[in-house]
Order: sequence, then structure tokens, then C-alpha cells
Amino acid sequence: MVQIRHRISSSRATRLAFFIAGFVTATWAVIVPFARSNTGVNDATLGMLLLCLGVGALIAMPVTGVLTSRFGCRRVIIAAISLVIISTPFLAVIADPLLLGLTLLLFGIGVGVTDCAMNIQAILVEKASSVPLMSGFHGMYSFGGIAGAGLMTLLLAAGLSVFSATMLITLIVFALTVLSFPGLLTYANPQEGPAFAMPRGIVLLLGIVCFLVFLTEGTVLDWSAVYLTQVREMPETLGGLGYTCFAIAMTAARLTGDRIVENLGRLTVVVAGALTAAVGLALVTFIPAWHLSLIGYVLIGVGCANIVPVMFSAVGQQSVMPQAVAVPAMTTMGYLGVLSGPALIGFIAHLSSLAISFSLIMALMLFVGAIAFTLNLGQTHSARNNA
Repeated sequence: MVQIRHRISSSRATRLAFFIAGFVTATWAVIVPFARSNTGVNDATLGMLLLCLGVGALIAMPVTGVLTSRFGCRRVIIAAISLVIISTPFLAVIADPLLLGLTLLLFGIGVGVTDCAMNIQAILVEKASSVPLMSGFHGMYSFGGIAGAGLMTLLLAAGLSVFSATMLITLIVFALTVLSFPGLLTYANPQEGPAFAMPRGIVLLLGIVCFLVFLTEGTVLDWSAVYLTQVREMPETLGGLGYTCFAIAMTAARLTGDRIVENLGRLTVVVAGALTAAVGLALVTFIPAWHLSLIGYVLIGVGCANIVPVMFSAVGQQSVMPQAVAVPAMTTMGYLGVLSGPALIGFIAHLSSLAISFSLIMALMLFVGAIAFTLNLGQTHSARNNA
């Protein structure tokens, strides 16, 4: 009975950690215009400042496996979230561009470590369970993103200053962190082999899939509104509907994804998801009606939703690389997809068109469906239990 309660507590804490990560990331997205106004920077400088967040995360992710192996998931996650809590309010008020860049670097380190450590915890919790849990964990990240952006927007619309709203957000994050504390694991997989290693074998393939799916997600995030308003001639006031449809569909699909994975199996979920996302991209790219484009973004969200969670479940069961090295390596590859995707799309669109750029993303999702057959994704929990 005690062990069952511990598993429930660990599952709840893991969901809270994922929610917090999505919550604070979305909060920053709402703060960006205020940060630009405070610093008075131009678009080019703002782009460099935004890159500081990504650089911080990329610096932090590879060392997270070593940290969790030495100190346990609980200490690492608490320390990383504390860094986020400390840095977030300053993002809303700093007027010096250099200081903002340094703060974003710290914020990115906190987010990057949290992202990686919570996935290490998620793998351990799922392996100790009798059912798939990973999609639900990642679904809480998506739900946190919607909640963070929505709450921050409501607070600002209610008349709160951006600093007051951000402080309230950080208080909520602090309270959620306290609630998660008892269920965060005091251990992680022991360190085996080198502290850092390039992904290889099955880990490299899993990382490539994460890279491509995150590249697709980053493309939708940064280019959906531009595409709908400029190519499909959608009213500018409605341009955000594309990403909204995508985000809601992804969240719903992830929150119900564990049961789907358990019933259909990982391979079926990945292949069907890749094909669904490709169909959605085809609707967006080739059908000249923005109403159908919105349906396309729904399909992209549903299709992409459970592929990455399956990859994280799979990396926890492989034996080619120690988990303390494999998880950070795969997380870093996925994050590179988010960072490089929008830039790649912009470069290709400059040489050709946005439609051709989206066609390339569609081809990459079909490649994800094909490569899934080489990943040895194995049976679901229920299949193993019935064997």
C-alpha cells in the first residue's frame, strides 16, 4: 500500500513539474513585447536576446544527467525551478539589453535543466508503473503552456502591471513546486561511462525523430500566423487561430494519449501520428481555404502529440547508452529542432516560398513514419503484462 501511494505521489509530482515548465515558458512568451519596449531594441537585437534563452537551455541540458545521477531528481528540479522563479520577475522590468540577455541566459538554464530532469524522472516513474504515463506527462506541459499564456493575458487585461502579473505567476509556480516536492525522486539512474557523449545507435535515431517533430512544432509556432495572413489572406486579427487550434488539439491528444498507446502500441501511434501530421500539412499547404487550414493545424497537433512521449519511453528502455547520458542527448537534439526550425523555414521561404517550406516539413513527417519501423519500439505495458 505504501509503495502504491508513493507511485501515485511520484506521478502527481511529475505532472506538476511538466505543468510548471510549460507554464513559465508561456509566461515569457507573453512578456516578450514588454521586454522589447523596456529595452528599446530593434528586431535584430531582440532576436539575439531571444537566442540567449535557447543558448542557456542548450548549455544546461547536457550536464543534467550528471547532476541527477549525483544529487537525485528532486534536488536538481527544485534548484532549476528556483532559478526560474528568481529570474522571471526581472524579465518584465529590465531596461538594459545586456542585463536582459544575461537574465535570459539564467532563465534558459533553469528551463533547460527542468525540462531534462523532469523527463528523467518521468522515465523512472513510468518504468515503475504498470501502464504508460509519458503522454499524460507531456500533455501537462502543453496544458501548462495554455494556462500560463491565458492567465498572464487575463491578468494584464484586468489592469495589473506586467511586473505584478509576473510576480503572481511566480508565486503560483512556487506553490506548485512545494506541492510537487514530496513526490520528486531523491535518486536517478547511477552515472555510467562518460559524463557527455554523442548520441549513437538507437538513441541517435530517437533523437532524430524528436528533432524533426520539434522542428515541425517550432514551424507551426513561429510561422502559422504569417502563413495564414499572408498566403491564405486570413484577417490579421485571426492569425493566431492556427497555433491555437494546433495547441488545443495537441494538449487533448496528449492527455488521452496514454490509453491510446496502451491499446494500439507505440509503433502504431508513431506511424499513424506522422501520417496524420503529414495530411494536416498537406491541407495547410495545398488547399487554398484558410478554414480548411485550421483543420490542417488540428491534424498536425493530433499527429505530433504522442510521438515525442513515445520516444522518451523508448529511450528509457534502450541499453546502448546509459540513461543519464541518453536522455540529455535526446532532449538537446529535440530543442535544437525548436530553435533551428523557424530559421530553416525562413531561409527556404526566402529562396522559394512558404508553401515549399511547408512541403518540406510534410516530407520530413513522412520520413518520421518510415523511420519508426527501425526503432524497435516494442510492446505496450499491457501487452507485456498479458504475455
